[in-house]
Amino acid sequence: MNGFIFDLDGVIVDTAKYHYQAWKQLANNIGIEFSLEQNEQLKGVSRVESLKKILHWGQKTISDDEFMVLMTEKNNHYLSFIETMKEDEVLPDVSKILNYLSSRHQKIALGSASKNAVGILNKVNLTKFFDAIVDGNQVTHAKPDPEVFLNAAKQMNVKPEDCIVFEDAVAGIQAANAANMISIGIGDANVLHEADYVFKDFTEMSLTFIDKLINPKK
Repeated sequence: MNGFIFDLDGVIVDTAKYHYQAWKQLANNIGIEFSLEQNEQLKGVSRVESLKKILHWGQKTISDDEFMVLMTEKNNHYLSFIETMKEDEVLPDVSKILNYLSSRHQKIALGSASKNAVGILNKVNLTKFFDAIVDGNQVTHAKPDPEVFLNAAKQMNVKPEDCIVFEDAVAGIQAANAANMISIGIGDANVLHEADYVFKDFTEMSLTFIDKLINPKK
């Protein structure tokens, strides 16, 4: 049996827009302009480091207490945005692949740095597909450390070498490779060139390809 591990942001749903809106609202509130280009530099970066970057761009210095208040504020903005998420925000053909894997009795896990993963899966009605959910509340080392994926394999009771990871970030691909798993990049092939396979999105992925992952010897 194989284990199929999905990252969340940028693979199952696109919550990047909500992070952008939350950071922009916070930055503007403290008198800092914040652009989409700057937001790109925050992808895959922790909340602490992201806030440090924004303060640096705005040439602002604040106390440690103020820093903690702003961190909480940003998360509250973000949570209020994801509270409105609906099933139609699942990225194209993700549900098709999840349904197919489920019909083939494959194990499915989530491996995400997001601390809001469970809530998001519930919002978009996909929780039922997952045998294991490993999120930011359960790991101490961020990707490219393979901890999140190794935990997911363990919870599915599947050997790492029998796992396949879907990721949209370079650090995630590196984590999958470090865990000795098959890595499938979702996004730009030039960026995700370290992956074993790359697809623009799930609409490019055939069920025949999934079958080959399930039965590589056929």
